[in-house]
Amino acid sequence: MKVSDIFRFKNREIRALHLTWIAFFICFYVWFNMAPLASSMLRSVDWLTRDDIRLFAIANVALTIPARILVGMALDRYGPRRVFSVLMVTMAIPALFFAFGTSMMQLLVARLVLSSIGASFVVGIHMTALWFKPRDIGFAEGFYAGWGNFGSAAAAMTLPTIALVMFGGDEGWRYAIGLSAIIMAGYGVFYWFAITDGPDIYAHRKPRKALALEVSSWGAMIMLIIMTIPLMGILGVLVWRVQNMGYIGQTGALICYALIVVAVIYQIVQVLRVNVPLLRQGVPEDDKYPFKSVAALNTTYFANFGAELAVVSMLPMFFEETWGLGAAAAGLIAASFAFVNLVARPAGGLVSDRMGNRRFVMLSYMFGIGVGFIFMGMLNESWPLIIAIAITIMCSFFVQGSEGATFGIIPSIKRRLTGQISGMAGAYGNVGAVFYLFLFTFVTPTQFFYIIAAGAFVSWVVCYLWLQEPEGAFDEDYYISSVDREIAAQEELARQKR
Repeated sequence: MKVSDIFRFKNREIRALHLTWIAFFICFYVWFNMAPLASSMLRSVDWLTRDDIRLFAIANVALTIPARILVGMALDRYGPRRVFSVLMVTMAIPALFFAFGTSMMQLLVARLVLSSIGASFVVGIHMTALWFKPRDIGFAEGFYAGWGNFGSAAAAMTLPTIALVMFGGDEGWRYAIGLSAIIMAGYGVFYWFAITDGPDIYAHRKPRKALALEVSSWGAMIMLIIMTIPLMGILGVLVWRVQNMGYIGQTGALICYALIVVAVIYQIVQVLRVNVPLLRQGVPEDDKYPFKSVAALNTTYFANFGAELAVVSMLPMFFEETWGLGAAAAGLIAASFAFVNLVARPAGGLVSDRMGNRRFVMLSYMFGIGVGFIFMGMLNESWPLIIAIAITIMCSFFVQGSEGATFGIIPSIKRRLTGQISGMAGAYGNVGAVFYLFLFTFVTPTQFFYIIAAGAFVSWVVCYLWLQEPEGAFDEDYYISSVDREIAAQEELARQKR
């Protein structure tokens, strides 16, 4: 696949790619529609405080982690077309409640529920994998993620203007957020009718069980259980932060901790219920896959996407305080970290396609992240500003290129489990963001950059030891196992009966 191919709109797969990245773009536009309007909210609502806004920011990511896991399961069962459409329509409801809420609790609950829209990323990853062949998947996934992710930056650039010019007045922010929600719901309905789950009815292959990820060995099951714990356990950090801010008391925090423990136990039980019978029965040799590769890619997304979300949150203040810039100038320079997404993610996927060795590309990018953040940790006021900007852009290129390379590998690990594997890796990205931002409250920016560099190097070691080059990663089509054929035959029989 060439870069110029993205303009060939007559091709069905190219149309599907554009329809899907636009859906992702709109979802992220809505997800991040609060931050650029926070000042307007504070001016127009006298019962809101800056601490309330900080709490809403925490709530805005709280349910993204479990939502990505649940959405990953739904993807493999119902297909991305249905899941994407339903997600966009249903998430418009809390967005509207947030836009026109009249109490702090209404806004908090609405923002908490709306955080589930962050799971939209993994839906499009699965849809793109259904439309593109293994040899082209890297660039396709990178283009989808890079341009869709830009929705957050687009929200920051356009929503204040929409609120001021289109609606005006103190209540303009409400109508700007409400308009974004209505557009998302409308596109969700359009998406339902505009696309299919792959080029034919056989593209979407369901797993045997959707309640938990299937594995191929007892050791892999133990590893899956271990990797399941942080996905829910990291929510304890959010509870701790909310309690420290004084929004819940000790009793409320204990209840939240208990719910997190119950959620972890429930997920572990589901892993056992799905996999113990399958492992006792015996997994056919041609249906096995290396779960260590999944674990390795979880660490890469923890280290790259987690770092991106964390760094974007602190970078404007870092430039402002280190070089004495104004808020507008610092924000514009920091935005370069996000703007690189438009090129770096597609480039990461394209390099993964062209090099002929996806593992080597992944290792190279992770090493580049580590080196990049070491240089960022060395930055101080004695460095010329132009050099600091160049280092920031270079580091961002490796961070977001590695994100594209991560999802250039995932669809080739186990096709029928792509939704769940993508959901887990995507959730680990949010785990990384929460973990890094938690650490940032205790360290200086310089120390913070070094910590992120260390995380990238740890992931590099894990990938070196565990990540395997996927079989058939550059083939004309995805590998079909005996179990895949059996499931396809069962689905065809059920389809004929209907």
